[in-house]
Amino acid sequence: MTTEALSAPKRFCRSKNRRRTNVLKDLIALTKPGIVRMNAFAAFGGFWVASKWQVDWLLLLWMLIGTCLTMASACVINNYWDRELDTRMERTRDRALPTGRISPAFVITYGAVLGAAGLAVLFALDPLTGWLGLLGWFVYIVVYTIWLKRSSTWSTSIGGVSGAMPPVIGYVAVTGEIDAGAWILFALLFLWQPAHFWSLAIRRVEEYRAAGYPLLPVVKGIRRTKLQMIPYVLLLIPTVILMYAYDYVGPWFLWISGILTVVWFVHTFTGVYASTEEKTVKWAKVNFLISVNYLLVVFLLMIADTSRQAGLSIWTSLFS
Repeated sequence: MTTEALSAPKRFCRSKNRRRTNVLKDLIALTKPGIVRMNAFAAFGGFWVASKWQVDWLLLLWMLIGTCLTMASACVINNYWDRELDTRMERTRDRALPTGRISPAFVITYGAVLGAAGLAVLFALDPLTGWLGLLGWFVYIVVYTIWLKRSSTWSTSIGGVSGAMPPVIGYVAVTGEIDAGAWILFALLFLWQPAHFWSLAIRRVEEYRAAGYPLLPVVKGIRRTKLQMIPYVLLLIPTVILMYAYDYVGPWFLWISGILTVVWFVHTFTGVYASTEEKTVKWAKVNFLISVNYLLVVFLLMIADTSRQAGLSIWTSLFS
């Protein structure tokens, strides 16, 4: 037998393994891992604030599993509904569905299975947690993806209800009720999203226009979009103050988060004076990066400050 004949099965196996690897990568990409990670972090933050260091680690694990599966399901089904429009945008046309690497029937089944598993976990933890997960899932798929994303400039604002659910889910998994803390966490994420997403939309406005998405910068113009960002970021200031006023965090969180919010607000406001397209694109890129890092730092501060307060309480009780 020749060397080529002996190596043929090896080449076949390598090719088969590559195909499996590529399919796995596509299945992961359909869940939009970046969105899932960010929402998991927000859910963790809400859980930690409610726990005040008295952490039920098993509850935390199952809450994160349920939240991640539910979010992944929503993202997969979002990909399913957007598959035709994705062919019109440069950044999305190479996804698995537009290119035909995975069939739509498989994707919708995949999304449904993930959703059923995630919601089953959340309902098993606590009925209220499950209903919140279902509400977020419904708003993202039905209200945002199927309805508003294709028909209204309000898609980003109203769709933000879904994006604001993860920290509330984490919080309610501990408390079992929706109180002031849950509403403040909801407000934090709800108000953060429009300026974050519109910064990206301004940079890619022509792509969204070509795809037929009636986003605010496409329909009302970039200047109008910049102006509408301002009140959302401004309202984050009293939201941060409320976290302190209700004693969920201490003065360190208040001062540092307050300063960060003011910095982001000032930068958002300066966008109104970016007169040329080049300056606007540069401003939008920086504003988008600020928004991502703002949320990360605020939740890290929230977690750290809650832990610090709990540590001080334990220390005081031991040595008083």
